[in-house]
Amino acid sequence: MQIRKATPEDTEAIALLFMLVMDSMVYRFIGEKDVHKGISFFQKFIQQKNNQYSYQNCDVAIEDNEVVGVINIYDGALLQKLRQPVLDYIHEHNNPKFIIEDETQYGEFYIDVLAVKSLYQGKGIGSRLLEHAIQEFCVEQHKTLGLLVDEINPNAKKLYLKCGFKKVGEKPLSSHNMEHLQLKI
Repeated sequence: MQIRKATPEDTEAIALLFMLVMDSMVYRFIGEKDVHKGISFFQKFIQQKNNQYSYQNCDVAIEDNEVVGVINIYDGALLQKLRQPVLDYIHEHNNPKFIIEDETQYGEFYIDVLAVKSLYQGKGIGSRLLEHAIQEFCVEQHKTLGLLVDEINPNAKKLYLKCGFKKVGEKPLSSHNMEHLQLKI
């Protein structure tokens, strides 16, 4: 398996991976439960620069010349700037009154999405993507990694705790109370 920076050519595969973990969130964004519209929503932003879902903020795992996993990370201090194109689109095309809580903050690099294709789950790909991020951000750049996790996916929480993340609080996000975990080395 290889891990590399994502490119615009990875957009379709990344959008499908995002849907694995963010389907309910994107349905809230677009105002309806439509898989194809959710995928299209993510594709629009993944292929563009300078937004929270951009390929610029993604690393992908490659197995057999196929994108099988993704990790999406950005500087929490830039959340408002990176989120604005997404909010502008939602307000113009879906819901002019849509609001969402801030899931990250200044002082952490935020893991927004970590996803692995179903057929490749349980093979250590998610762990390798997370270890790659820890090496790049915590070890090499001396940054703090942060993320939110809830009870819906206990295996994800178990992975984060195993990798050294610690609970630093709770945050509401999209009508869910989430645990805020961070890793500082």
